[in-house]
Parts: sequence; C-alpha cells; structure tokens
Amino acid sequence: MLNGHQNSSESSEGILECGGFAPLRTRWHSSTRVLIAVCDIRRRRQAAALQGAFGTTLALATLFLLSCGSGSSSSPNPTPTPSQPNCSNAATGSSTDYSTSPTISSCPVFPTDNLWNADVSNYCVDPNSDQYIASINQDKQFLHADFGSDPTYGIPYVVVPSTQPLVSVVFNQYPSESDFGSSGPGCTVTSASGCYPFPPNAPVEGGSSSTGDRHVLTLLADPTHNNCTLYEVWEGVKDANDNNWTAANGAIFNLYSDKLRPDGWTSADAAGLPILPGLARYDEVAAGEIKHALRFTVSATQTGFIHPATHYASESNNPALPPMGLRLRLKASYDISSYTGQSLVILTALKKYGMMVADNGSSWFITGAPDPSWDDTDLDQLKQVPGSAFEVVVTGTIQTQ
Repeated sequence: MLNGHQNSSESSEGILECGGFAPLRTRWHSSTRVLIAVCDIRRRRQAAALQGAFGTTLALATLFLLSCGSGSSSSPNPTPTPSQPNCSNAATGSSTDYSTSPTISSCPVFPTDNLWNADVSNYCVDPNSDQYIASINQDKQFLHADFGSDPTYGIPYVVVPSTQPLVSVVFNQYPSESDFGSSGPGCTVTSASGCYPFPPNAPVEGGSSSTGDRHVLTLLADPTHNNCTLYEVWEGVKDANDNNWTAANGAIFNLYSDKLRPDGWTSADAAGLPILPGLARYDEVAAGEIKHALRFTVSATQTGFIHPATHYASESNNPALPPMGLRLRLKASYDISSYTGQSLVILTALKKYGMMVADNGSSWFITGAPDPSWDDTDLDQLKQVPGSAFEVVVTGTIQTQ
C-alpha cells in the first residue's frame, strides 16, 4: 500500500492485473520474476478463454445481450441510441491548429482535431455500452487513481532540450514494431537499435530497481523550432557501464501531427497509443483544468482496436469485452458536486473528455504522472465513483487487423 492507494505493481495487485491466469511462459525463477513474466504475456497476448466464474458469467451475459440484438466487432458500425436524438460525433478543430491543445513545456500535445483532445460530452452513446461496462465491472467496480505523491507510483516522464545527446536503445522484443529515430553525434541507428535522447537520469516507472513495466518517457521540447517529439519505451533498462539502454520496443510521436502508428503495431502501450498524452498531470490539475482524455486499464480486452489505438493484446473474440481505444465518459447525470479539490478537476475532465482503454491491467485504474504535490487523501475520493457511472461513446469502428 502506498499512501492509501494499492500500487498495481505490488504482487497482490499484480496477480489481479494479470487476470489471475496461470503462467503461459516464464523467463525467471523467483516468484516475483515469474509474476512479471505472466504480466508480460498477459498484456501482449491474453488467454483466449476466460476462466472460472468470470468466464462463465461473462459468457452467459454476452449470450443474453447478443440475443437481445447487441452488436459485436463483426458489425463495427454502431448506431446512436434513440435516447440521444441531438448527439453529434462531428469532428472539431484542425490538424494545423494548436490554440486550445494541452501543453507540456510550451509544446502542444497534438492538434485541436486530435481525438485525445476531443470534447466527447455530446458524442453518441455506443449501443453496446451496457455490455462493455458490465464486462469491465467483472474485475473491479470503482475508479482508482493509479498514481500519487510517491515517486514510484505512476508513470513519470522527463523533458529534455533539442541539444540532449542521443544514446543507443536496443529493442530486444518487438524491433519490427519499433521506431528507430535518426543517427546523430555519438549514436548510429542499426538493424536492432535506435537513437533516443534519453538523459542518464531518465526516470523509470516504479524506480530504477522496478520489476514492473518500466516505462521510460522522454519529451524533446523545442517549440521555437516546431520540434516537440515524444520518445517512449517499455521495459527500459539502462546499461550499467554507459548511458545506453535496452527496451522491449520503442515508439516516437510528433506532437504536432495526428499521424498514427501503422495498424497492427504496438507501442510502449499495448494499444499502440502514446502514454504521456493520456496521463493525469499535477500541473494541469493545479491550473484547474485537464484538457484531454485520460488513459486507463481494463482486466480483459477483445481482439480489436478503435483508432487512435492501432494494436490489440488479446486472443478473445468475445464482443462483450472492450476493444483497445474504446472511449468512455462519466455520465452527465452523475452528481460530482460533493467532490472537492484535485478529484473534482479529474472528474470534470472525465465528463468532457472521457478516458481511453490503453492496456490490460486492473479495471478502472486511471494513470497519472507521480508528483509530490498530489494529495493522496484527495485522490482517494475517486474510489467512490462506480463503474456504472460511465458510458461508452462512439468514436470509430472496431478493427481486427
């Protein structure tokens, strides 16, 4: 337990985060390392069959819902529900406008027309919303802030200038779905390694000795020259003898562009999404407004994704399970007047911008960057928000590339 929160990297939570399934393979022999190996497989390739009571209950629920006419990934063009005659999914903003985009170190975080920045408060409800919410609730039933004041709790990031030296990053698991960057002074791109501007002290998720996902996020910020580039890796490990790194894979995002990764490609996130744009950040909350969707995890997903996601991490064709990239919002009818402080800012954003399924993990866990200024007691208010207070909105079609 960390400051009243259950850390998803702790072993007790980690078992739930991997769905409680038996190991598909292991790479280490200590109990902790075995668990991480299970999570590794779980987040990239879920077991096709849901087990035990969860699978039975969900399968029966799916059969019932389908018999009532619910859609599935084989019919990926949802129609607005009749109760929303005035809803609209019309695109707003422009691919060359950044005037209202969220910013980090004066860098815009994608153009105003980007789905991360879309106001979805009037988007149409997905006709399969109820079955998606029911499946997510099979694991946990309440919202949870998966971040806080503890520096090891959340996903950290670092901002560097354009003069930051490049270092070599060897991609040892998914090189064919990695971005390699460009060669520069002191670093040459090879068939197995890229060049990233990681500083020697780049923060690692969970700390330097973490056995968890070990995400490393670095934003090269040079807005004066329209260069704001995000570099993200998963399972990042700095070499003991120099400043080079190894990682499972790497993804690079131009924050001035709407360009997605190729369909079928993963990223540092299982959904193929960037991580930093979806984090709850203290500086935004302190300013009084979060202006983008948040990233969150669910315990089980289907073999499908909705753009801007480009990758799935499942072998289940169960249409009741959410696809990667599914967009949820806090219902307008849910009363947040009793919430205060930091939690109120977050809940207000969830009504306007919602949150996106980004990875397999504990259900309803929203992700943020650690910061000593987070008030963990304040964030505990989020644990009162039930999953039933959310609804799924239509943002695109399910793809099964």
